[in-house]
Parts: sequence; C-alpha cells; structure tokens
Amino acid sequence: MPTNLDSTVDRRTFLGAAAVGAASALATPAVSRAASGNGDIRIGLIGCGNQGLTHIAQSASLKGAKITRVADVDRARREKAAAQVGGQATGDFRQLLDDPQIDAVIVVVPDHWHAPAAIMALEAGKHVYVEKPCTHNYREGTLLVAAADKAGKTVCHGTQSRSNPAIQQAIKLLHDGVIGDVLVAKCWNIQLRENIGKKQPSQPPEGVDYDTWVGPAEWRPFQENRFHYNWHWWYNFGCGDLGNDGIHEFDYALWGLGAPGLPARVSAAGGKYFFDDDQEFPDTQQVTFEFGDAVGERRMLIYEQRIWSTSYPFNVDSGVEYFGTKGRMFISKRGKFELRDAANKLLDIKLVGSPASTVVQNQQNWIDCIRSGDRPNAAIDIAHRTASAIHFGNVATRLGRTLQFDAASEAFTGDEEATAMLGRVYRKEGHWGIPSSIG
Repeated sequence: MPTNLDSTVDRRTFLGAAAVGAASALATPAVSRAASGNGDIRIGLIGCGNQGLTHIAQSASLKGAKITRVADVDRARREKAAAQVGGQATGDFRQLLDDPQIDAVIVVVPDHWHAPAAIMALEAGKHVYVEKPCTHNYREGTLLVAAADKAGKTVCHGTQSRSNPAIQQAIKLLHDGVIGDVLVAKCWNIQLRENIGKKQPSQPPEGVDYDTWVGPAEWRPFQENRFHYNWHWWYNFGCGDLGNDGIHEFDYALWGLGAPGLPARVSAAGGKYFFDDDQEFPDTQQVTFEFGDAVGERRMLIYEQRIWSTSYPFNVDSGVEYFGTKGRMFISKRGKFELRDAANKLLDIKLVGSPASTVVQNQQNWIDCIRSGDRPNAAIDIAHRTASAIHFGNVATRLGRTLQFDAASEAFTGDEEATAMLGRVYRKEGHWGIPSSIG
C-alpha cells in the first residue's frame, strides 16, 4: 500500500510548525477594517458548489456582513453564485485574496484545498470560515493552527452544531453531571448514498479549470465520478463520509464526552460491503477511539457508519448517545432529544429551542467574533482536534489495525506506515497551493 507522505517533504518541518501553534491558545483576533467602523464585513466566497450556495442563501440573514465576491474554477457555478450575491466572480481565488475590499473569506472547496486555501487567506490578512473537515490530513492541521495563531485572525469551522443554543444547553447538562460521569459516547452516520459507478478518465467539462481544481494534490486526470461532490469518496481529494457528514456528530460527541486531547488508541474495521463501484472509502465503518490510560480518566467514543441503509437508531440518520454513570442522553441535529436516568426512566427535562442546527447560526457567531475579538464557538484548535481524530479513524480503517498515537512525537507508535499517512502526497512538479512550510 502506498504511503501518504511525499518523500520530498521533511517531516521535521511539519513537527516544527506544529510546535508553534497547535497546542497554544490562539491569539486574540485583530478586528477587521470594516468591523472597526459602521460598514458591513465584506466576505469573499471560495467555492460555489452545493454548500457554497447554502452559505449564500443563509448569509442573507446575517447581521453586519454580506458576501460581495465569489470564486470557483467552474465558470457556470461561479456565474450562478455571482448573480445571487450581486457581486464579482473570478476563476482564481488568489484575485479574491488580493482584493483589499474583502475582509473575510468562506472556504467551501473540496477537502484537499481546505487547509491550503485557509492558510493563504490568513497570510493575506483575511478572517476565515473553513468548511468541515478543516483539513485533508493531520499534518496540514498543525500548519493551519500555527497560521491562525500567527495571523491573529478569527477562524471558524463549519461544525455548526457548536453554535446551536439547544445543543449548547445539552452539553452543559452533561458537563454539569446530569447523567454522572460520561464514560462512553456513540455516534452514527447512516443513510442511503448513491452508487457512483465505474468510469474512465475523460476531458473536463467546458469552462472548468481542472488543473487548479486538483491544485496541490497529487495529479489525477479528470474522471466524472471523482469530480463535483463525488470527490468525497477518493483518498486524494476527500475524507470519506466520516469526514463529510459523520464529522458533525463526531464533533458534538467529543464535546459532550469531554475527553482531553487526541485519542491514545484507535481501532477500526470496515470497507466496501455494498457498493461495487469506484469509490475508495468504506461504505461500512466502525471506529473506536479511546482516551486516557487510568481508571477514572478513560473515555471511549464509538463511530458507526452504514451509507447503504435507511434503518436508523431512534429513527434518525445521525445522532449521539452519551452513557454516564447515572443515566443516558440522546441528541440529534435532526431535532430530537431524550434524557433517561440510571433506571432508564425518561426524565422531564426539555431544551430551549430545537437542536436542529443551521449554517447561519455559526456564520453569525463568526461575524460577531470578528467584531468583538472573542473566540468563536467552533474555534480552529477545536476543529483541528476533531478533524485529526477522523483522520486517525480513516487511517486505522484503511490499514485494518489498532493504532497507538503518541502526542509528544506526533506519530503512531511503532508504525511507520500509519505515521506516513498523517500527511499526504503533493504534486511532484510543485504547485502554488502547497503550504510554503512544506513546499
């Protein structure tokens, strides 16, 4: 099996960058030029696909900010988005970053571009909202946290449940001991995906700058079923459904569990049980994460995935159960909540509002924090921790073995193959999107 770290990349450079900022508290963000006056914060949108259009639609409800410029390598997509915001469009997001009229950017490109684009935006002096997962791999996460720390800008992550008042209330109940000590959490991502078929390389569609779309990733020729949206299921571009939809539940599962740091042990099983097609990531996946070593400190998180089924726990495709010494809590971003005591008796405790989270809640928190200098709910150091754990889960699934992670060396103990997969292969010929610390 090929490793996922180019031999031309000096691993010590990664670790040095990690030491700068990954474990530190982020600096208080500088307030933008627009935020210091009475004008709206002007946002540039990088990526005009399905989620990009969701950001445009929900941003109409934002207070004190608006999207004024868009960028996408697909001409049809960027023109559609530009018409919706009444702003300018470009095929090269570097032009957007060079625009002094843009105060902040939303990064909604494929996963392999998330960290490189966000780092470039920070270096250009912009505040950043980066979609989930914030990184394609662990190594880029250490660089992104360091870049955010250095830039002193407000960086928010697209795990929007962090900004939902009802979910915040539920997590506070857990941390206040409503079900005692929470020792185990279980989350799931169960839905019916489509078969992406089997295709051969072909010419990109007219009006698409495919070279820029591939960007810093290892070169792969255009293929219809690894382009728009279906890139999620390819190692070179995406993070599978654990990094796509599962990360939302994974994030608030970790939040409620209250486990510190990164997992010490990760074990996984899974693969393609149902889809006979080209996708590389598993359609069936079970991952167990263990935190801590001593009795009283140990915690466990279980992730369950079946993307070929509509048989859901609690009749929802996604959710989290928390198991404590004095009871159990269930919550789902689909709007459901249940709390039971140690005798499994349903407790009459209600949440204020619905746990059905929205993008605009998280957008507004980001905008408010740009103005105030406060820390956003979905801060980038939290995002890096969440994304890193899902990367660990994908590595363990691909290798089919239990991994022990040593936080001090930022490596999997005694496993060079797994450690190499904490990074990625970049284009052999180089590319302007490769983060400068490793290019």
